[in-house]
Amino acid sequence: MTDELLEITENQTMSREAAAARLRVLADQISRHNQVEFVRNGIRLSAKVPAEVELSVEVEIGEESEIEIEISW
Repeated sequence: MTDELLEITENQTMSREAAAARLRVLADQISRHNQVEFVRNGIRLSAKVPAEVELSVEVEIGEESEIEIEISW
């Protein structure tokens, strides 16, 4: 096992409904399969999610609003 950090950053413009659907897929992966999977450049990457995680939610409301959701373990 390696201590090397793999970081994937993805930014996309999509409809509100598509963003909600994407969040549902991630939530389903965590709750049903105890992991999240990503495919990049034809390579499937997965990260196991433990039974307890730390959830951080940040909301900024203004001219440009955002919601940041972070799950860490």
